[in-house]
Amino acid sequence: MKPNTQQLSDLTIQVRRDILRMVHAVNSGHPGGSLGCTEFLVTLYQNIMERKEGFDMNGIGEDLFFLSNGHISPVFYSVLARSGYFPVSELATFRLLDSRLQGHPTTHEGLPGVRIASGSLGQGLSVALGAAQAKKLNKDNHIVYSLHGDGELQEGQNWEAIMYASAKKVDNIIATVDLNGKQIDGTTDEVLPMGSLRAKFEAFGWDVLDIEEGNNIDAIIAGLTDAKSRTGKGKPVCILLHTEMGNGVDFMMHTHAWHGKAPNNDQLASALAQNVSTLADY
Repeated sequence: MKPNTQQLSDLTIQVRRDILRMVHAVNSGHPGGSLGCTEFLVTLYQNIMERKEGFDMNGIGEDLFFLSNGHISPVFYSVLARSGYFPVSELATFRLLDSRLQGHPTTHEGLPGVRIASGSLGQGLSVALGAAQAKKLNKDNHIVYSLHGDGELQEGQNWEAIMYASAKKVDNIIATVDLNGKQIDGTTDEVLPMGSLRAKFEAFGWDVLDIEEGNNIDAIIAGLTDAKSRTGKGKPVCILLHTEMGNGVDFMMHTHAWHGKAPNNDQLASALAQNVSTLADY
């Protein structure tokens, strides 16, 4: 049975706590984008994706997810662990030597749930498209999901993949862009303005929808359900997910400053006080 909105909200708060504690413990990592995508990834894994028990790299007969902006690994690891892919206690090894939970996800240690190494930005959509086409060849009627940063779209390989997807009618893919308007050096408009991403994707032949409240669980469920209904109709699907970087922690919101910076002891205490434990800390 799928969790209800309150259960998803409770899990979201716990994932936020995981993110903050993981990054603080090693004084390293990327909390801003992780917090901004927490509601989305919790909802995707807990409510939307059709997943099998266990994990295998082939992923036959189930939906697949590929994280392209791999620096938001804290939220990815937390959601994977709390979705049953590996023990929640392993989150305590984040970014430590010989850990399976490196700063950017890798595959060589065989961490369940991780299908590609990501961190070099701009590559995730190409891999996701390959998986989507493999599903078509295998007559596997499941969906491939991917997540990308908006600043990541300043890199060129994305646009080769975006052009390819529509040209080859890869219509079993839903690519979501985390549209928070911020990247490590400032706002995306300050670093390299991209104009209308909707207009660009549509010009490249994609079906595009917006989730205006990208940190609202009910809006995310509605948007992802809409996106699923648009698959199989000859066009790849893009979601523009409007989020707030650092969501859920007042001093991390409305700024790019926490893109890649860990909180100190006092800041961690303040952030955790705003996100009271709903389940259990690792």
